[in-house]
Order: sequence, then C-alpha cells, then structure tokens
Amino acid sequence: MTLPVLAIACLLVITLGYAAACAGRPFRTCRKCHGFGFVTTTDRKGRPKRGKNCRRCKSTGRRIRAGRWLFNRTSRIYREGTR
Repeated sequence: MTLPVLAIACLLVITLGYAAACAGRPFRTCRKCHGFGFVTTTDRKGRPKRGKNCRRCKSTGRRIRAGRWLFNRTSRIYREGTR
C-alpha cells in the first residue's frame, strides 16, 4: 500500500521539478549542435572546423523545451478562444 503512494510522490516531484525548469529556463541547448549554432566537422588533417548552420535551432544554439512549448500553445489557444 505504501509503494503506490511513494511512486505517486516521486512522479509529482519529477513533474514539479520539470515545470520549475520550464518556467525558470524555457530554452535549453540544442542537442544536434551542442549550443554552437553550427555542426562541427573536421578537415582532412582531423582539425575541427565550422560546418553548416544548424537547421534544428536555426543557428541560435537554443531550443525551447517541450513543456514550455506545450504551455505556450495552450495559453495561446485559451487566449484566442476567450476574445
């Protein structure tokens, strides 16, 4: 009987922690370019060089978190629906 209560408490803590992360820092570094804004490649000698601009983050190096994107979308739908 205490196992489901503990599981629910853990899920609640994780959910509130992610909500706090989305509120405090809505953007995170891009997973493809690691925050550089471009994909790094190497030349023939093995030295790193700048590659093409990152299409995923549009060369900013930052992407919006999924939870913040959902919050923005639902608030926009609510705001447009109550006009």
